[in-house]
Amino acid sequence: MVAAIRRAGTNTWDRFAASDPGLLRLMAGLRTVGAIVLTLLVLALLGTGTPLMVAGAMVSMVSTFAIKEKEVRGQAVTLALGLPVALAAMSLGALLHALVVTGDVFFVLLIFGAVYSRRFGDRGTALGLIGFQVYFISLFVHASVATLPVLYLTLAVAFGCSALVRFAVVPQTPQRTLGRLREAFRARLAQLLATQQELLDVEPDELDKVLDDLRRHTARLHEAALMIQGLLEEGTRDEAAAGLVQRRVAEAEIAAERLGMLLLNARSAGRADTLTMHLPHAPVPATGTRIRTEDDAIRTLRRDLNALLLLIARTVPGERGTALAHVRNRLLGYRDEDNLPQASPAVQDVFRGLGEAARSVLGLRLALDGPQDESDDSPATTRSREEFDAEDLAIVVAEEAEEPADDRTGLQRPTTRAAFQVAVGSTLAMIGGEFLSSQRWYWAVLTCWVVFLNTASTGEIMVKGYRRLVGTVLGVIAGVALAGLVGDHTWLAFALVLLCIFGMFFTAPLSYALMSFFVTAMLGLLYTLLNTYSLDVLVLRIEETALGAACGIIGAVLVLPVHTDRRTDELLGTVLVRLRDVVSAAVEQLSGGPAVDLLGKARDLDEALDELRASIQPLTHPITPLRVRRRTARYLVALLETSAYHARSLAATAELVPFSRTIAADPRLERAGRRIAYNIDLIVARVLEESTEGEVQSGASIAAMLETAGSGALQSGTVTFRVLRHLQRLDEGVVGIARPLDVPVAGPGGKAA
Repeated sequence: MVAAIRRAGTNTWDRFAASDPGLLRLMAGLRTVGAIVLTLLVLALLGTGTPLMVAGAMVSMVSTFAIKEKEVRGQAVTLALGLPVALAAMSLGALLHALVVTGDVFFVLLIFGAVYSRRFGDRGTALGLIGFQVYFISLFVHASVATLPVLYLTLAVAFGCSALVRFAVVPQTPQRTLGRLREAFRARLAQLLATQQELLDVEPDELDKVLDDLRRHTARLHEAALMIQGLLEEGTRDEAAAGLVQRRVAEAEIAAERLGMLLLNARSAGRADTLTMHLPHAPVPATGTRIRTEDDAIRTLRRDLNALLLLIARTVPGERGTALAHVRNRLLGYRDEDNLPQASPAVQDVFRGLGEAARSVLGLRLALDGPQDESDDSPATTRSREEFDAEDLAIVVAEEAEEPADDRTGLQRPTTRAAFQVAVGSTLAMIGGEFLSSQRWYWAVLTCWVVFLNTASTGEIMVKGYRRLVGTVLGVIAGVALAGLVGDHTWLAFALVLLCIFGMFFTAPLSYALMSFFVTAMLGLLYTLLNTYSLDVLVLRIEETALGAACGIIGAVLVLPVHTDRRTDELLGTVLVRLRDVVSAAVEQLSGGPAVDLLGKARDLDEALDELRASIQPLTHPITPLRVRRRTARYLVALLETSAYHARSLAATAELVPFSRTIAADPRLERAGRRIAYNIDLIVARVLEESTEGEVQSGASIAAMLETAGSGALQSGTVTFRVLRHLQRLDEGVVGIARPLDVPVAGPGGKAA
């Protein structure tokens, strides 16, 4: 019973850790709530009134969430600089309280400066945000010159409590965060493999659900891998170690993805169409027949999938044992063709995938935890270790790459453009807000400000404004209910405020509408604490929010606009260029060329694709009236995601060639790589409007090209055989991308299709 409870608890925690990789959202919520609670306790002991406690709680919240720097020293410096900035903002808010016009002009200038300061990195962004928010708080609590001394004390207490919680109670260091992300990656890897196991025996009528789970867990694993990538340099001892961990994480992710594809191929007698399986509403692969092979092979496959799960579950330091080594050795043995069981080619492919997955798990463990006990190694395991040693020696510690200089100046610089846009929008919001309410006009300005945060095009601003309005309306309904529930119970109201704040930070990365809901519900409680609550106030909140969102959109449209189409075209061009770089470099290495950092290039492709995925949200959002464009955007991104998967797999296979004793390069692959690169270059030129000449080449399959390029059939186990499917799918995917972009495609006869 105790063991069952422990297993249930472990499984529950693993699921939670997988849903919040690295526990980043949980830690952010706990850190903010902890700082607020400590601030309230100190202010209560000092005997301050409720308005000052509200101000202290808000300042504590701002001083906690505004700082995003990764290094502890940088966080401390920014927090120390933030206090004088906050004192200055509060002082100016109190001094300009009675000077309406002067105060409004200063507020607009402050907003401009806060946005413009983003060009100075995380510290500039944090200080600008603190200055703006504290000035806003001074308006919220009606700060005056007479109340400045006690407000100064409140600010000092808030910043001190924020520092104490950040550096002592809930510390945030890159090393701790990276450690939690490692556990999240392990949990997500185990979840993905457990879902892949279901493909063997799932009934046809339940296959849709399993495929949906497979897509979701694959996406979550990819998300965790990208988050690890962002913290490697700060969370590891040096650049070489960071590069090594990055390589091993990427290998594990790719090996897990490939294993799922191979299982899906084996599951379907008709072989799964891996080009279209990721598309929205894609048809389910044919499942008329079960895996046609010997029962012994299937039983062995089930056993070894469980064994791989065991290896993943034991990827923590201190795990030893002959049984574990035996499992590892058996799985790594499948990398040799002689050790494959008698089965159909599709099932043998799965066993090869098991061997590569086991190798990636071994590599990940070596990179994260250092040397392991080698006393029970088999020849296959020894060879895998030697391959890793050769790869490690080949990693050249290059000078830290500098960010390419941004040659845009003046009004073309994104921060400058955004500063002017938000200044104009805020001016309109201020004027319109005064007509709605001379006391609450700043809510419109706040909405105008926040819709510009983390947005880069007019379409993104429109979608963010819409989501904020929806969240605000729902939050007003919740605020009415909570205000009635609280009544005169001050500490109950504070407790619910803390709950709303935690919900706000925990849901912020997931849904902006949910975050806005918690913010508005919290405001209803704050007004209750300040004895200024009424239904009219919350209705006014909706009106001011709608006005602020509209003014933000007007500012984005009229002042130096960045159209969504132009931005998405630029990002699409970037993704295609990086796809070409990965494919060309991988094929060159597969053809016998020099070794390069292919997995680093693949990670750059993933980051560009993530940025494109975020930028097309205005085109794919349900409120968009352009249904055809929405379908086209989804189709293109789905094709790019599938192409990126095959490019990563090419890169992972190419990485093995220089160090493997069993895989040799094949010069015939160079021709296939040239065709794919040529087609991508044509599409990029058309997307960026650089050229309209040329046609995308299609026709003969990659396999046919390779057969005509050299003698000899494609043998199972050769590098050509292993990458053939990836090259073919990339070739088909690039042609598929060309068609909706109206790029001419030449058919087999050389004529445009």
